Amino acid sequence: MRAFTCERCSHLLDFPATACGRCAAPLGFALPLDDILVLDGPRGEGWVRCAEHPTTGCSWLVRPDDGPRCESCRLTRTVPGDDDPDDAAFLVQVEEAKRRLVYQLHDLGLPIVDRAQDPERGLAFDLLSTRFEPVTIGHADGVITIDLAESDDAHRELLRAQLDEPYRTVLGHLRHEVGHHYWDVLVDRGGHHASFRALFGDEQVSYQDALDRHYREGAPPGWHDRFVSAYATMHPWEDWAETFAHLLHIRATLQTADAFGLVLAERQPRGETPDGATAAPVHEGDPDEETFWPVARDWASLARVLNAVNRSMGHGDLYPFALSPRVVAKLAYVHDLVRGVDPPVPDDPTPADVPA
Repeated sequence: MRAFTCERCSHLLDFPATACGRCAAPLGFALPLDDILVLDGPRGEGWVRCAEHPTTGCSWLVRPDDGPRCESCRLTRTVPGDDDPDDAAFLVQVEEAKRRLVYQLHDLGLPIVDRAQDPERGLAFDLLSTRFEPVTIGHADGVITIDLAESDDAHRELLRAQLDEPYRTVLGHLRHEVGHHYWDVLVDRGGHHASFRALFGDEQVSYQDALDRHYREGAPPGWHDRFVSAYATMHPWEDWAETFAHLLHIRATLQTADAFGLVLAERQPRGETPDGATAAPVHEGDPDEETFWPVARDWASLARVLNAVNRSMGHGDLYPFALSPRVVAKLAYVHDLVRGVDPPVPDDPTPADVPA
């Protein structure tokens, strides 16, 4: 996420801002311009608020000729009734997380084709409530189902503990499930089955059998050497989705750190800090970066810093994962497909510069 400032007073803005905290200018985000605009300013002319602003607090703008709903809200296919205040509050949080997801997909240059454009395989979100029926979070043919109860911190933490997960967030769910959609787009429709299977395994094995085995036996011994999470061990599709989600975690956090001018003291020198220690800007994880390995190197350094900061506040690690060389090779593979490059599959996916 880049850093946004008010074009009227230069005040630093939060991404969901609808008014400047300093000058009170009315604000909105325009995805085609990749910027937050002042609605009554020169650049705001011809833009209006998304029709969902009164219900979900959507902070995005649209041009009237493009329809009443923004690029993110028009992807929402189903929501529960509006008679429950808890569901309404949870919906606001899920939609905010979804806007961050859509922003990142757009920033990466990934195609965002909605159900109106492709009724069979276009992207859509069913945001459902367990108040009406059991909800299974998942993906099927472009439709992503999310349980609004995941916005409830207590509910989500209970499930995280029950499932022995190190990390569980709404945005994490969205990134994982949309990863399944982009497996269809990038691997299946792209014809990259052979290279995918070389790294992730054969996705043609029974998913139901793999699911049953995973919940019966758990992750296999030594899984940390080959998978980013225990859940990734279940099936090649889940391995891809977990890897895709982690690529988005890494890229978004590096981009944010770079936008706010963070430097890493243990990188090779490009300049000098005031105390004489060598330092270099955080790598932003540019989608056009030729190779993923510098991104992985910078992420290893930044993650250590962020985890240390969290511990200083009495929290658990912000990024409680270890990236083995094999996992970094998988991340590099997804990185290549995202930027439209035919990914090579090295005989030994352990380059010398992969961080230990």
